[in-house]
Amino acid sequence: MTTIQTFDDGSVITFENGSFDSWCVLLKRPGQTKYAPTDRQYFTKLQQLGEIHGHQRLYGDFLKFYALTSVNIDPYVLNLIRQLSSAYITDSLEIEILFTILYAGMIAEENKQFAILKKRIKRLGMHQTLIELKPPEFAASFSKGRKWQELDQICKTKGF
Repeated sequence: MTTIQTFDDGSVITFENGSFDSWCVLLKRPGQTKYAPTDRQYFTKLQQLGEIHGHQRLYGDFLKFYALTSVNIDPYVLNLIRQLSSAYITDSLEIEILFTILYAGMIAEENKQFAILKKRIKRLGMHQTLIELKPPEFAASFSKGRKWQELDQICKTKGF
């Protein structure tokens, strides 16, 4: 187990061994059982938060740490996520947790041996959720069963 971040409310995000690799992102909230957040869950919450704070604003903040994401956990990026999230006032903790889940998920993608699209797959989901306003279920399942070449072309047409 590798701890990625501990939050002010005691929530913790970790990497643990999953069914295929050691890059399973888990969230433990106080008084709750540890679980692996799904794309559908966090896309749904981010789309709801976008209604309050602006979809473009959330996506723009996502891009600020997306660009800095690599194969390693970077304390600078975790601090950047905390700073970006603090501007959302009453939703700052929730957004910090969601952004950190996304960050951890992108690190996992960057480390997966056979993943070709790497972190771009999360960006595609975020773009569909926050910019195209597709249903979170659509964005969460869009890439399943598609060839990487098709997804690569879709990402390129969107500019990433």
